[in-house]
Amino acid sequence: MPASSPRILVFQHIACEHPGIFRDFLAEDGVVWDAVELDEGESIPDLAGYDALWVMGGPMDTWQEDENPWLVREKAAIREAVAEREMPYLGFCLGHQLLADALGGEVGPAAEPEIGILEYELNDAGTGSPFLAGIELRRASLQWHSAEVLREPDGATVLASSPACRVQAMSIGERAFSMQFHVELTPATVPEWGDIPAYKGALDNALGPDGLDTMITESKKHMAGFNADSRTLYENFMRTTGLMAG
Repeated sequence: MPASSPRILVFQHIACEHPGIFRDFLAEDGVVWDAVELDEGESIPDLAGYDALWVMGGPMDTWQEDENPWLVREKAAIREAVAEREMPYLGFCLGHQLLADALGGEVGPAAEPEIGILEYELNDAGTGSPFLAGIELRRASLQWHSAEVLREPDGATVLASSPACRVQAMSIGERAFSMQFHVELTPATVPEWGDIPAYKGALDNALGPDGLDTMITESKKHMAGFNADSRTLYENFMRTTGLMAG
């Protein structure tokens, strides 16, 4: 465990995809976190100054390096953090896919995009994982992705799946965890994401022209459960990786 309050580096790929409700938990614990907005050209700092790396979602895909050349540097930083430094890592959606890609797995278009409030299910490894301790066997979550991890990296353990996506959550070693589903939501999340053209287009294709209203309504119904899961996963991550005593 760090001798002082841990410092977390957060990679963001669009301003509205930030740690969400996790910001409240970090503030309560006095955890310092610095966001790097990679899509705006911000530089990646020396990882030696941080105790953990979190990587958020975004509208781009892992293979779009020509359009987003900073992805090359980001993947190199993820490899350094996880494979070389063995830093605690937490990936959300694109951050889940980037972890797989950076460490030699395969990411590609999903055969069936998942958009809506959908269930995932823990497997035996998931029910035994300290990261997912306290999470129900089957759990509703917000899904909003058209790409997925097709093959996990060597040494990775798949923790959860859904009917349309085999790798909903995974771990690498004892300090790196990632999830395809979203639990970081606040009441502002879905409306803000609905303003992103790429997300709105995928939503309309999946749920029709009233899809955003439907997603807002349904997410409100599940918000208390999402937030409870966020708290559980945050506490599990901080305790399991030794960032906080627990």
